[in-house]
Amino acid sequence: MADWTLGVIGGSGFYDIEGLKDSHWVAIASPWGDPSDEVLIGELSGVKLVFLPRHGRGHRISPEAINARANIDVLKRAGCTDILSINAVGSLREDLEPGDFAITGQYIDRTTRGGRSFFGEGLVAHLPMADPVCPRLSAKLAQAAVRCGVKFVSGATHVVIEGPQFSTRAESRLFRAWGCDVVGMTALPEARLAREAELPYANFCMVTDYDCWRETGSDVEVEHIVAMMQHSAVKAKDLIVHLAAGLTGSREASPIDTGLDTAIITDPAKWDAGLAAKLDAICRRRFAAARPPVS
Repeated sequence: MADWTLGVIGGSGFYDIEGLKDSHWVAIASPWGDPSDEVLIGELSGVKLVFLPRHGRGHRISPEAINARANIDVLKRAGCTDILSINAVGSLREDLEPGDFAITGQYIDRTTRGGRSFFGEGLVAHLPMADPVCPRLSAKLAQAAVRCGVKFVSGATHVVIEGPQFSTRAESRLFRAWGCDVVGMTALPEARLAREAELPYANFCMVTDYDCWRETGSDVEVEHIVAMMQHSAVKAKDLIVHLAAGLTGSREASPIDTGLDTAIITDPAKWDAGLAAKLDAICRRRFAAARPPVS
């Protein structure tokens, strides 16, 4: 089996993965609260795969209520080395049509939700987010998309809003003026937390609609979005098969794997023992070099 363990977070319309060998659902507890669901663990093209439905099976959880810290934590506990996030988004470009796909390169954060970091008072860390996605994994994702024959753009700027409501017309036009390509509700704080967990993260977006910036055509209509999500999810699942097939052999190291080496700035002697205990999975590698105090 390959050295990779690929975590896949499924978005709207994406609640399972067919074709996994020896697949089984597993409940993993997290000190950060309840994750969205159990994880589905199996093997695909010789790669261990761990799948988590972001909204829960049956789409039970609204975007603003997703416990992203617990989700990332359980993927780390499941042994994931890298994460692929699947998201449904609206297009802010005329040439990026419903049914197309986008690979995120940058984010603009318009969310106000909590749970943006695993760290805090008593154990402070600052990680760089200039390039918020993993270029290595994103390149492999683009190669898989080419093999699938889907229409996509790479390096998209992805604005993430709070939800669950869609954008106002003024907001949609503002996002276009900012140079954004797509708008969604769930990739943040997820990408930030993956970086803190030393998990390289890539983001594949299913374009479901044109948001509401256009002068002509209909505005966002949920029934059309759902139909497009179901159509695009089939292609996204095919992409995962091709991506896994490209992750053969040894996994090359990524600088993201060791991001916490210089990020934690609190003196180990001053670490909060309770917070350090909650970080046992997120910081396992880092704590091996500087163990937290025992309460």
